Amino acid sequence: MDKPLIVVLGAGLGGTIAAYEIKAAVKGRAEVMVVSDTAIYSFIPSNPWVAVRWREPRAIQVDLPPVFAKKKIGFTSVGARRVHAGEKRLELNDGSFITYDYLVIATGPDLAFDEIEGLGPEGHSVSICQTAHAAAAADAFDAFADDPGPIVVGAVQGASCYGPAYEFALILDTELRRRKIRDKVPMTFVTAEPYIGHLGLDGVGDTKSLLESELRDRHIKWITNARVTGVVAGLMHVEEVDEDGAVRKTHDLPFGFSMMLPAFRGVPAVRDIEGLTNARGFVIVDRHQRNPAFPEIFALGVCVAIPPTGPTPVPVGVPKTGFMIESMVTAIAANLSAILDGRDPTAEATWNAVCLADFGDGGVAFVAQPQIPPRNVNWSSSGKWVHLAKVGFEKYFLRKVRKGEREPFYEKLAMHAMGIRKLRF
Repeated sequence: MDKPLIVVLGAGLGGTIAAYEIKAAVKGRAEVMVVSDTAIYSFIPSNPWVAVRWREPRAIQVDLPPVFAKKKIGFTSVGARRVHAGEKRLELNDGSFITYDYLVIATGPDLAFDEIEGLGPEGHSVSICQTAHAAAAADAFDAFADDPGPIVVGAVQGASCYGPAYEFALILDTELRRRKIRDKVPMTFVTAEPYIGHLGLDGVGDTKSLLESELRDRHIKWITNARVTGVVAGLMHVEEVDEDGAVRKTHDLPFGFSMMLPAFRGVPAVRDIEGLTNARGFVIVDRHQRNPAFPEIFALGVCVAIPPTGPTPVPVGVPKTGFMIESMVTAIAANLSAILDGRDPTAEATWNAVCLADFGDGGVAFVAQPQIPPRNVNWSSSGKWVHLAKVGFEKYFLRKVRKGEREPFYEKLAMHAMGIRKLRF
């Protein structure tokens, strides 16, 4: 009798460690296979460094086929065209099909640059959302440095990942000072957040004051409650709204270089499948990371549907940070193991946030337990140690991916950062 097949769709931060942990958890009772649209794993948190040439792309990448082969995990980089949930089949981009017993969706997001005219790498702004985007941004930044002018950085309406926007703005500031051209570069931070440091989480600890102070100290102006209406060459059109959503002021912001994080949505392979995804194409899951309509499907990471923390004048999404993704992976692995034993799934992810925002010469860290307020832990701090911790985390995580190993990291990071030995997540 053939063993059940567990397919992991996606090989990013969540999908790769999910494959490792699920393979270990099922202990030979099922086969595990990964379907991705690339054979290369990229450590996305390092993309802001790639965009200023503090890292070369290959330094943050891992060739996945030999690692998966060593771990006896099946793999294809053909990519998925469509999930046929009712048939338990996955259609690949080459027209072939894989019939699965269980599917773990870990695709990450589709980047909705097209929702704003002129936004993104195909338009007039750069991106750090993918490593290839960041490498192209590095070329654009080098050209900009030869003829410096204004910079606009931030996150548009509907974005759900704000830490990298702050990181990149402040990393740019650090790099411009190193190149001794900071005095020639006015900078503006534009964000859909209702206030600086909201982060899609209604703030964590003192992130409002910490991030406002960083921007102020580095002479970076900001616009909150911002709605980007369009981008043309060298000019961004922005509406600033009031608490009722009415336009309070319009801004035409000139720029020589701009990076704006886009809104996210579900990838085409899962979008518009009734019962599986919501209106934006994010996968609906219960407390066991399991889809209610298709219980053989699990999901983790950015592709999961999470409601916002509350109404805001401009739409603001909720981030899925590394610790949350890590905890989703562990819950799914435990639940698949239980199901293979004929038991009901009981494991639940701890949706907490642990984040390191690096500024090149310092940074801000925060811990939110749980991620959505009210919280049991609501902590933030800043200092050079955050930059050093981010560098250490990059080395640690890439080493684990190259070895095909999975070991929870974020809880250890939180305990170390907070100086607490028995923090229960």
